[in-house]
Amino acid sequence: MRKINRRRTHGTEEDAARSGDDKTVISHINQGELDLYRRRAMYSSAVLIFFFATLAARLWYLQILQGDQYAKLAQNNRVRTVDIAAPRGNILDRKGREIVTNKPSFNVVWVREKNRIDEELIKKVAAILAVDPSDLLARIRKMAGTPGHIPIRLAENIEWDKVAYIENNRMDMPGIKIEVVPQRVYHYGNLASHMIGYLAEISKEDLTDAETDSYRPGDMTGKMGLERLREKDLRGEKGREYMEVNSLGFEQRNLKGLEPLPGSDIQLTLDVDLQQAAEKIMMDENKSGAVVAVEVNTGRLLLVASSPVLDLSKFLGGISSKNWKEMLDNPHHPLINKTVQGQYPPASTYKIVTALAGLAEGIITPDSTVYCPGSYRFGNRSYRCWKYKGGHGTVNLKRALSESCDVYFYHLGQRLGVNRLANYASHLGLGKKTGVEIEHEKSGLIPTSEWKLKRYGKPWQDGETLSVAIGQGFNLVTPLQLAMMTAAVANGGRLYKPSIIETVRDPDGHIVERFQATELDHFTGQERALNLLKEGLIEAVNGRRGTSTKARLNSITVAGKTGTAQVVRIKQYKHLKEENIPYKYRDHAWFTCFAPAENPEIAVTVLVEHGLHGGSAAAPIAKAVLEKYFADRLPKPEDAGALPVVPVGGD
Repeated sequence: MRKINRRRTHGTEEDAARSGDDKTVISHINQGELDLYRRRAMYSSAVLIFFFATLAARLWYLQILQGDQYAKLAQNNRVRTVDIAAPRGNILDRKGREIVTNKPSFNVVWVREKNRIDEELIKKVAAILAVDPSDLLARIRKMAGTPGHIPIRLAENIEWDKVAYIENNRMDMPGIKIEVVPQRVYHYGNLASHMIGYLAEISKEDLTDAETDSYRPGDMTGKMGLERLREKDLRGEKGREYMEVNSLGFEQRNLKGLEPLPGSDIQLTLDVDLQQAAEKIMMDENKSGAVVAVEVNTGRLLLVASSPVLDLSKFLGGISSKNWKEMLDNPHHPLINKTVQGQYPPASTYKIVTALAGLAEGIITPDSTVYCPGSYRFGNRSYRCWKYKGGHGTVNLKRALSESCDVYFYHLGQRLGVNRLANYASHLGLGKKTGVEIEHEKSGLIPTSEWKLKRYGKPWQDGETLSVAIGQGFNLVTPLQLAMMTAAVANGGRLYKPSIIETVRDPDGHIVERFQATELDHFTGQERALNLLKEGLIEAVNGRRGTSTKARLNSITVAGKTGTAQVVRIKQYKHLKEENIPYKYRDHAWFTCFAPAENPEIAVTVLVEHGLHGGSAAAPIAKAVLEKYFADRLPKPEDAGALPVVPVGGD
């Protein structure tokens, strides 16, 4: 028993010893693990803190910094914004008569809910509109890439019965809507069409322009004339319509929107009566050319007519390729505004410049005479007068202007020289743009010796001056330039900038722009020369042998000058009768005048392309305009005495 006990005792001691050692080891192990756990806890806490900090920062960014943007995106999923076109401003004449206004027009548009093409829907709409589905699909594909909420215009200006049918069946045609927009109304048809212009749907290229950032696909914009030049004034500001939509994109109800702001009204200086009179006679007689009338003491344009006029109805909704080709192929060139784009030799109307230069430079006096045998020999060439058979005999300035004697002005031009002629022409506004607010104005050409050397590398020839002195050669002018020159002669030497805008009024009726006469040049000290010049121009219309007698009025004194501009010199047509010469080779016909001669108010210039003679083709048109202008001052037809029949000379 003891033995056993000893053993137990002995074992206990050993165990105790081991136990002490184990406690030491365990103590060391527990301390290491604890440090590890602590480190792991710290790392985990750091990760958690970083995670929550990042999450908080993100939430702060989304809710605080970007909150408005995401709220707007969420709102856009519930609210659809629809633009409302503003009524364009009206265009009126000088007396307040409406030339262009607006009326409601109904368009068919498609709002894509899922930005995909529903061909079955498009076929259904095409059947209602009685058009080829491929035409509608072409319109849709043209708008590819635009946001789905922007309506695609499928048809414009549809009939009322189609409007009613679509409105009654809207539930069967998701996304198809009727859009009500203002459409231009031309109360006088194509009156002044080149100057007023037209509207068309804005192009993709124009949409990229920084100045058109408020435009959307399908918007109408001015493409020509005042509609384009005054787009900012006429356009107005769009309104907004807000529609609440459901999750499928269907409209639920209208929300409060913004009313559109109409464009400004533009009152022109033009007179509808004068414009109609000129355009009618040009159209009735199938004449191609231009007519311009100006208030001589202000520069206000009363009439700006280019013939043939543009058919504005062909441009509504976009012009077809067929109609465009017809206009391009038309020999009368309807796309060209001949008042400012047409450049023609001024012919004998330029003798006004030559005569004024001769008087101002002291080279001639009213009594200076030249003998006209029908031609003038200079160097190795003979320069013919228009009256080459017999000539005019001995003529002074007054008779030379009245009968348009070329030989007189050959002599005078030779003595003046081309550069002095050009100087006076420039003071009268020729050879440079007038600055009028009409598109594509040309500057014309008044040659000098320096110009020819620079342009052709050849010196000026004295014989060329003779041609320039009678308005041929290199000379080119526009009808507007010639009208402003005539006005300057009439008013005593003041050259005004022409204007077509009288006032611009904002939607509240306040005038924000008003016409103000602008003087570009002024002849000083030439009153006597101008008065002598007027005497010759009065004789040209009222004298027995004048070339302009077909512009004569019964109780109003008219002063004027004709011109016949040679188009081309072709020997094969030299001996043909004028009516047998091909149209494109016939001479142009000019007439420019002012009235009343004693106290001028109005100047009128007429250009008839290939009209042959100014006295017979252009002067009667100017007379019709003057009769309309002076209608309340002329005697009634039954009271007027018969005018003497006077033979009309040529130029």
